[in-house]
Amino acid sequence: PRYVGEEKFLENSTMANTWPPNDCDLISAGDTAWILVSCALVLLMTPGLAFFYGGLVHRTSVLTIIMQCFISMGVTSIVWVVIGFSLAFGEDAGGVIGSPASYALLTNLDGCTPSGYPMASGNGSIPGILFAGYQMMFAIIAPALITGAFADRVRFKAYLLFIVLWLILVYCPFVHWVWSPNGFLGVWGVKDFAGGIVVHISAGFAALASIFVVGPRQYASDEDRQRMQVPHNRTFVALGTGLLWFGWFGFNGGSALASNGQASFALVNSSLAASVAMVTWMFIEWAHIGKPTLIGSCIGAIAGLATITPAAGFVRPWAGVLIGFVTAFGCYGCVQLRDILKWDDALDVWGVHGMGGLFGTLMLGFLADEEIGGQDRSGLFFGKQLAACVGTAIYSFVVSYVLLLLVNIVTPIVPDASEVAMGLDVSLHGEQAYDDEPIDLSKSSPNQWDTYGNSSAYEGTMPAANRAVPVAVPAQQTQAYPAPPLPSQFAPPQHTQPVPLSAVDQHAHAAFSGRPTVQLQTHPTVQFHSGYNQPMAAAPGFPY
Repeated sequence: PRYVGEEKFLENSTMANTWPPNDCDLISAGDTAWILVSCALVLLMTPGLAFFYGGLVHRTSVLTIIMQCFISMGVTSIVWVVIGFSLAFGEDAGGVIGSPASYALLTNLDGCTPSGYPMASGNGSIPGILFAGYQMMFAIIAPALITGAFADRVRFKAYLLFIVLWLILVYCPFVHWVWSPNGFLGVWGVKDFAGGIVVHISAGFAALASIFVVGPRQYASDEDRQRMQVPHNRTFVALGTGLLWFGWFGFNGGSALASNGQASFALVNSSLAASVAMVTWMFIEWAHIGKPTLIGSCIGAIAGLATITPAAGFVRPWAGVLIGFVTAFGCYGCVQLRDILKWDDALDVWGVHGMGGLFGTLMLGFLADEEIGGQDRSGLFFGKQLAACVGTAIYSFVVSYVLLLLVNIVTPIVPDASEVAMGLDVSLHGEQAYDDEPIDLSKSSPNQWDTYGNSSAYEGTMPAANRAVPVAVPAQQTQAYPAPPLPSQFAPPQHTQPVPLSAVDQHAHAAFSGRPTVQLQTHPTVQFHSGYNQPMAAAPGFPY
């Protein structure tokens, strides 16, 4: 036997509709260790997604979308423990939903009770409490994926209400239908190894619904649109891609729920599909726009990972390569179609995740290998996969659309024009990602700012030392910028010599006409204090 009590595990695995015994001999140390690690890997994907999305948006809303991703870790965990896990894996009610009483507040689970009825068809080799925790990590990232579609267009209060309702009415039912042993799609024979339907189709088509409810982003001009849609930090995108790729090994590899050969196939297939999709996307983009881009390559890798997800533990590596190759063409085409149709899916959640999950679920129908995951390819199996994709996509779209309309009745979803013009980071959260950029007073209400350029929204959060103070303005048009405070032992000498305005700054200065003139007193240079003692050169149009 692989571990103590394997014979007892095999004996109990055939028992149906019987709560598992409390017996530590049924728990495999190796399987438990792998799923513990996988939990951490999947949780890391949400911060990775925050960096990925944060780099793609404008600098005035980067904190907003990062906050939306991070808060899902808190809100979703609470919903999952109180009711979500019970709805997803509780005792069945007609193959549609689980009983809320089965695992309320994670009762009926402990370290020596293996995963089993009603969450699984037989007793597993990991503790049930670990299974609940692992599935919670999937629930966390699902609503966070949706945020990329409505970037710059949703108020935080409305977002919080929406994700609670969406988890209960869309995500948890999807989990029960596909992954619960008595869910009607799973019983019918539909397969989804790690979340092509449950996570990617559910989130991708909810994202599509959201863009029709909130509408497109509004810009003052085409120049403003181009400026606001340029990714503000491509290095964040690369960092986020790396974290997502790393975490996906736990997302797909851990979905075997054991440290075994199926987990190995899932891990290898995931990396192969991502690699092939990334390279193929790069060449498609190179042929299309004339240059290979970092962002395009990163999006291609994510598309490959999303598409292989439903098939990772059911196919051989050659199929993983094929899936990655087809994915690049399919998802790239969806992104171009979205642009033609003028759907303002800001970060292409539908094209990459929604359609990626759908493509992978369909391709599993004719690429599955019975020796890998116990499911062989066939026309009948493909038909079931197709029906499941269409049905779940429609359900997610319609229910998400209705939920957003209801949320909008309770609290307005879309920020008003002045909030968007000021930047959602400032207007919704009262903070900026980059303190080297003065707030543009010309885009705010005159009554919102005092004569020193300080926002009333900042009164309780901004230290007095960091607030602007009035100083005499020389005859020559000049300005200086605030620098981060340094410890006293490193602080350079005080300087107040003004820095001449660049052409860009003079244009910005003209926008302030009719408002109080503000001069920020600061150090014109910042010294390195890590072994080098040269002043940092100031780039034209930038503060340092």
